[in-house]
Order: sequence, then C-alpha cells, then structure tokens
Amino acid sequence: MSHSIVFLDRSTLEANVRRPSFPHSYKEYAVTAPEEIVDRLRDATIAIINKVPLREATLAQLPNLKLIAVAATGTDVVDKTYAKAHGVVVSNIRNYAFNTVPEHVFALAFALRRNIIPYVEDVRAGRWQQSDQFCFFDHPIRDMRGSTIGIVGYGALGKVVGRIAEAFGMKVLAYDVFPQPGLVDLDTLIRESDIITLHAPLTSETKNMIGARELGMMKPDALLINTGRGGLVDEAALAEALTAGKIGGAGFDVLTVEPPKQGNILLDLRLPNLIITPHVAWASREAMQILADQLIDNVEAFAAGKPQNVVEA
Repeated sequence: MSHSIVFLDRSTLEANVRRPSFPHSYKEYAVTAPEEIVDRLRDATIAIINKVPLREATLAQLPNLKLIAVAATGTDVVDKTYAKAHGVVVSNIRNYAFNTVPEHVFALAFALRRNIIPYVEDVRAGRWQQSDQFCFFDHPIRDMRGSTIGIVGYGALGKVVGRIAEAFGMKVLAYDVFPQPGLVDLDTLIRESDIITLHAPLTSETKNMIGARELGMMKPDALLINTGRGGLVDEAALAEALTAGKIGGAGFDVLTVEPPKQGNILLDLRLPNLIITPHVAWASREAMQILADQLIDNVEAFAAGKPQNVVEA
C-alpha cells in the first residue's frame, strides 16, 4: 500500500525530517489554519501534526485517515476518543527531552541563584563603570553546592535533574503522585527546598498544585522553576508572592495559556527575580532532531503493521 503523508505544521520543527522508507507521497505545509485542514488532509492516510487541532467535526470528514502522528508528547489537540472509535491510530513522541529540559532547569536556576540578569542589566546601564572598585556587589550570589533541590514529578526527566543536582553537590528531595522508595511528601519538599522544580503532568489532581498555601510554605529565598505545564501553578498567587517578596524568585518556561495573546499576570511584572522563557526548554537542536527521527520511526512502524508509541483514548 502506498500511503499519502501530509505534515500540516512543518515550521514547528527545526530539524531534518527524513522521508519514510516505504512507498508514499509526501506534502508539507509550514502552517495550516483550521479552515484549511480538511482540504489538505482529504486524501491523506497519514497526518503529521504538532499543534494543529483534529477534533471530531474535522476527523468525521477524513475517512481515509489511518494514522495521526503527533510531533510532540502532548496529544490534547486530537480527539482520541473519536479516532479510536473509527480505527485511527494516534502516536506521540516520548523520552526525547532528557538533556534539554534538565539543562534549561539549571540555566534558569543558575541565572536566578547568581542574579545574572540583574547584573547584566546593571552593566548595560553603566553602573559598574561608575563603581569605586573593580567588583560590583549589588545583588546576592548563592552557590548551588550545599543547597537543596526539590523535584516535583520524579519520572524520567525528574530523575535526570536529580542526577545533575547530585553532581553539583546538592541535596535532592523528590515527590511524585505515584509512590516510589525514598520520596518525601509534598509539604516536606516545599518547606525544606531552596529550589523547587516542577515536572508533573497537568491533570485535574495537579492543576494549581502550587498555590498560595504552598508558596507561603516556601523559604523566603527559595526559587520556583516550572518547565512542566503552566497550570501546575496558580499564577495570580505566584504574582502576589513575588511582588510581596515572599519567595526568592521564579523561572518559568510555561504559562497557563500559550501563546499568551490576551496577556498574563506574570508578564505584567517587571521583577529582576522573575525569568520567563517562551516554552523552549524542550527545543535544543539535538532534542528536536531526536524528536524528528522518532516521529518518522513511528510512521514507519505503523506502515509495517507494528504501531509504536500509540496513545490510547
């Protein structure tokens, strides 16, 4: 069988996407608007997407579709219940960000722990040039070694963060909703950690798991790092805690709504101890190439009759 493959949002992936090894036709689009989906997938048997939504109303018009290969881990953009009921396989990407996300966690932590951004801004403003001595000590600098990191969500990524932290000479505390040997409860982790980093999935149980109560339990100089999902933290409560100086700082790569076209309370803050990056922790060139290779591996496995990384409804 010759498959018709269509990649609807190729511009979301900066990597080499090899062509599958089986007979096929291939077409890609940089971006696809919702009203263009059906026309572009009308003859497709395999759709590759990243952020393009495939809901029931759309899928009902695509009877030829056999595989939706999502170029990401999250599959919320797909109506998986409808797909399963109509024999459409959904696959996703797994365990590709094992270097890039932990490195981003520590990039944010180091920047905050050592006040890198305030010092850079001061140098640009000419304050160092006006100093009476060769060093300029306006902002406190703290070592990583000897501090305690609390890892919320102790899966594959959380464990890598823990190994890196131990190499820095840090004490590691970990919490997970699934019991594991050696873990602590969430309240203990929050109270004792100098840095808290979030790696839990966003579910009804974890939504706003860090709110005003939890922020109030943190050490006054502790940092909160979130490279997981924006909804894990009550953003209004975090804004209040940062503004009032209740915690030491925050480094976020995710927000509750992305992109934040309608604004976000955290984006309104102009604080030296708040760093927000635009959901790029996953996006090292190396990680994106791993993702792209696994994406085509998934497509080839499906064509060979042995689907892998299948996402159930």
